[in-house]
Amino acid sequence: MSSELPIVGAAMRVADLDRNHNWILESHRDLELQDFVPAETLEGDWQPLVDHAKQRLDGYTGRLGIHGPYKELLLDTSDPGIRDVIKRRLWQGLDVCEALGATSMVIHSPFTTWDFHNQAGKPGVREQAYDYCHLSLDAAVKRAEDIGVTLMIENIEDVDPSWRVELAKTFNSPAVAVSIDTGHAHYAHGSTGAPPVDYYVLAASQHLGHMHLQDADGYADRHWTPGMGTIHWHAVFAALRKTGATPRLIIEIADKTDIQNAASWFEAQGLAR
Repeated sequence: MSSELPIVGAAMRVADLDRNHNWILESHRDLELQDFVPAETLEGDWQPLVDHAKQRLDGYTGRLGIHGPYKELLLDTSDPGIRDVIKRRLWQGLDVCEALGATSMVIHSPFTTWDFHNQAGKPGVREQAYDYCHLSLDAAVKRAEDIGVTLMIENIEDVDPSWRVELAKTFNSPAVAVSIDTGHAHYAHGSTGAPPVDYYVLAASQHLGHMHLQDADGYADRHWTPGMGTIHWHAVFAALRKTGATPRLIIEIADKTDIQNAASWFEAQGLAR
């Protein structure tokens, strides 16, 4: 039974690779490096970070990705000046992917609770947001196709999970897929009237390429070790099996020293290993 379970990986910084080196390489677990989010890093000399990561990951054949830039970068901005900054940051993130050999980059959904609750009074607001997202993303999507990277659109405030799925589909590209952060979804469920986490999984279906696995209480974005919060994990993994998707399964918790314990918890639950 255990060998049939999906294998979880984790999100971490390059500095955390030493502690988790053997655990990652023994099963070539999914890995997401998160050093390349800050503008200061992307504008600076990030090559030493890439070199160190590649040295520590010598022989690794798993699915490697990065978390891309997102702070203050609303993909559906209508401002051409801000859009130019977004394009630059996405390009820099893809530069890192190419240098690192990464095949995915997480970006953030632009959809807010305001968007959802005010859509009835603003006909066409979602379609307009899609158009603006294309203006921000089209060049990056084309480059991602060329270098073998998939842009994973992660839910943040999303109340209706279908909005993000439909956005991904509008690109009609293998370089765009959906990411689900379980803690973000659980926060939205508990605090903004969104559906439960397993419904996000079902909505994504075959478009699901990536998951951040973290626990929460439905009130805030906690990034707790799975088992500490109130997410119905068995329902989440049952939904995942139903979709037939094989997303990157990334433990993303605040306490990086607890990553391997989180994986052990999933295995004890009979959900993953």
